[in-house]
Amino acid sequence: MTLKQLENLVVIDQDITDDAYGTYYDKRTLQQLLDYGLIILDKPPGPTSHETVAWTKRILKIPKIGHSGTLDPQVSGVLPLGLGEATKALGVLLYGPKEYHALGRFHSLPSKQKLDEVLEMFRGEIFQKPPQRSAVLRQTRTRTIYELEVLEQKERLLLTRILCEAGTYIRKLYYDIGEILGPGATMIELRRTKVDQFHEADGLVTLHELANAYALWEEKKDETKLMSMIKPIEYALSELKSVVIRDSAVDALCHGAQLAMPGILQISPNLRKGDIVAIYTQKGEAVALAESLMSEEEIRDATKGYAFETKRIIMAPNIYPKKWRSKFVPKD
Repeated sequence: MTLKQLENLVVIDQDITDDAYGTYYDKRTLQQLLDYGLIILDKPPGPTSHETVAWTKRILKIPKIGHSGTLDPQVSGVLPLGLGEATKALGVLLYGPKEYHALGRFHSLPSKQKLDEVLEMFRGEIFQKPPQRSAVLRQTRTRTIYELEVLEQKERLLLTRILCEAGTYIRKLYYDIGEILGPGATMIELRRTKVDQFHEADGLVTLHELANAYALWEEKKDETKLMSMIKPIEYALSELKSVVIRDSAVDALCHGAQLAMPGILQISPNLRKGDIVAIYTQKGEAVALAESLMSEEEIRDATKGYAFETKRIIMAPNIYPKKWRSKFVPKD
């Protein structure tokens, strides 16, 4: 199976990969997934995102887990978790669109016409000031509401689906809608249904399911359920453009080197200077995140120089053999 982001790439050069090093992204063992895996958790209402992460650490008995996009304690829904080294890749999900289902109560019953008119005002780019209890600086900023749909209304209760730019405060959105309607409105329940490409309809994992699956593995050596709950971290990078490199370039990148032209095998079509890309081995393993210093046309024509500037290293060093030389020359 080929990752979506590694299909139909532009071939710059060809090489073969040595199966003695690394692991095909979809052939990782459970132990490897616990260090390079992704869990799309269904966060329950009540605990903070930090507490949810702490509980997941205790369930899986691993020291490092990170989450992408904080949810308030009372909010439930999609919370992507990166395991081990996979935490380094989660940042790409912070800036993608989010979808919510929100239930609010109007302080008086608006007419359908008035409600439709006011909701239309909140589609597209809006101005929003974070609420007083927010963790960010309270200054007015713009956010985009891509979709605002009424799912159901029962008298003063309104259920909506909202697809919006990251960093949008849904509680404040309801408050502002109520202010324009007149008497006011209050959000009473919120669930996040999508983070970037991950949607609740694709299947979420609850803490109880995770605990049961881990116990099944620990007590009966049956890893089937737990394996099905942990995705390769590469799934989180599916919306980024891609670069595939030689085995001989992998360890140098993991030690902080920049990616030079001779190490490049394939790139995404229509690559532009300034694009953020994910760099992969020939086995589909994520190595690093980088910024493109050249366009597709420039990379095709170039024979030397650096094509990408590394921004975040994902893969641990020494997984692939060292086939690079240090510039350090010892004195006599």
